[in-house]
Amino acid sequence: MAASNYSLKVNRELLDPGFESYRLSLDAIPTYSVELDAAVEEVKLKDTQYTLEHMRAFGMYNYLHLDPWYEDSVLFVDCKGQVLGLTVTLDTALGKPRELYRIPADCGQSEHRLCASLSLTSATWAALSDGAGRLYLLRTGKRGDSSHAKWEPLFSEDTGEPFTVLHSVSHVPEGVHTMEVLLLRIQKDPQETKGSGYSVSLEWITVAKKNPDEKKYEVKKRRVLTGKSVPHYAAVEPQGKGLMVASDKPFAFTHVDGRPVEPPHPEPMEVEKTDPIYFWQQTAEDVTACVRMPEGVTKEEVQFRLTADRIRLGVQGFPSILEGQLHSSVDPEASAWIIKDDKSLEVTLQKLTEGPLWSELLTGDKRGEYVVSDEQAALLHERLTFLTSEDLNGNPDGDKPPCNSQELEDCDGFPEDGSSLTHFDGESLKPTRVVNLGSHQFLFSVDVNPSDMPCFCLRHDVDALVWQPRPDQPSDMWEHVATFNALGYVQASKRDKKFATCAPNFSYASLGECLRRAFIYRQPAPVETVLFNRRQGRQVGQVAKQQVASLDSDKPILGFRATNERLYMLTSSHLFVLKVNNN
Repeated sequence: MAASNYSLKVNRELLDPGFESYRLSLDAIPTYSVELDAAVEEVKLKDTQYTLEHMRAFGMYNYLHLDPWYEDSVLFVDCKGQVLGLTVTLDTALGKPRELYRIPADCGQSEHRLCASLSLTSATWAALSDGAGRLYLLRTGKRGDSSHAKWEPLFSEDTGEPFTVLHSVSHVPEGVHTMEVLLLRIQKDPQETKGSGYSVSLEWITVAKKNPDEKKYEVKKRRVLTGKSVPHYAAVEPQGKGLMVASDKPFAFTHVDGRPVEPPHPEPMEVEKTDPIYFWQQTAEDVTACVRMPEGVTKEEVQFRLTADRIRLGVQGFPSILEGQLHSSVDPEASAWIIKDDKSLEVTLQKLTEGPLWSELLTGDKRGEYVVSDEQAALLHERLTFLTSEDLNGNPDGDKPPCNSQELEDCDGFPEDGSSLTHFDGESLKPTRVVNLGSHQFLFSVDVNPSDMPCFCLRHDVDALVWQPRPDQPSDMWEHVATFNALGYVQASKRDKKFATCAPNFSYASLGECLRRAFIYRQPAPVETVLFNRRQGRQVGQVAKQQVASLDSDKPILGFRATNERLYMLTSSHLFVLKVNNN
């Protein structure tokens, strides 16, 4: 597993430390339904599909698909192999889902058949699996139009083994229409003798047009990653230059176009040490650096330039000895330098902001050595004393007992194996960014903007934070874009939870159970009446509402999707539409 080299940066402005709780609202949620002409077939797991990974990948599959390019448009596949679509404009006049494509009747008869899966590649393309091992790439036309044009298959391939389509994107590099498709399989692994006997593989296929004037497409490249757990999140970059995977256990590329990939050589444990070229120390007010210089140098030969944020130090006729961006700003007018012993130069930098200690002199420069004074060492020791004690509970806070791990609830636990979020480069096939998710439980993923990668939601303490991948910004690859207060804690208490999602505008989040019920958690909103918190004696300006919807059906919920205005729930016989927001 690649070592962690990146951390998720939380936007503190999106957190609400004063959030109290959700208030149960008894307001009815208008619910409408459409009876399906043919049932949605729930494919049951076989006796050979007994592992937890089979359940995660196929047993908890979401049979309903939301079209991010066309608002309030959902799609699903029924037991006849029909790809059906429904666009909702008026809730009280729901039409019947219309057929967009029909999987050929001779397909889908495999003994180990999975559920048919669909991924909307672009505004005019889609990727479809029949569940038996055949992949279709379909030109759909503009799906939002009122025309009833059928989808046209322009690429079809029998891959040999059943799979589900996780993600797909479309782009046009150098004028050639290209599609990237990500497939998920769980395969019997003879080498896996200690575990379940199965391994998880992700196949990343690149399909491109043969000639600009023809309709034919062909596979240009195949890449296979292998791991031991089903990924929580896996998506290809919009331009096909990389891949992001979030999983409990690490993935690594094993094959490219059928050829094995050599595993990376382990890095040497010991790194040759070099003598530092400068020593530095600091106080709350200033920083002092002592730089080694050629013996006999004069002040006329010293080249010194200092601004508020940068420093450049060298000797005439030689490359710069010290050059780069300072850790923090300094006052150039109050700073100075002096030659000592004819072989070193001492620089004193006056901090512009007193107090904060610097972690380094120059950003990213490891050639120096920090010297801690005796006074600073004593101060640090005093500040850290409270973290250690010879007693089990050396200095408790009043009558509060120490933490007892046996009193932790199930929702406070997290997997022992360290889950990670990894970005792979599409050319080198090596991980460029690795985030150790630790106790940040993965909750769900959601398409917010079709031109971007899907967002994902992680639990941070009790809250649920939504992250938007930014592959074009390596220094800030995952952006914190929204927060659902206390949702991380709330969802852990729902033992029958099967699905979780949120609206693309983050106005609400929703949890769906296996049967009937859906819980809706709204963002705090101003109240129309005057409310007072009697315990704190203050007026309440905003309230976060919780609502519960119960379907008039006893059949399992197979699909669960949310738009800004509606929540869609699919059973084997009905499609339910819940009007959550008016506008």
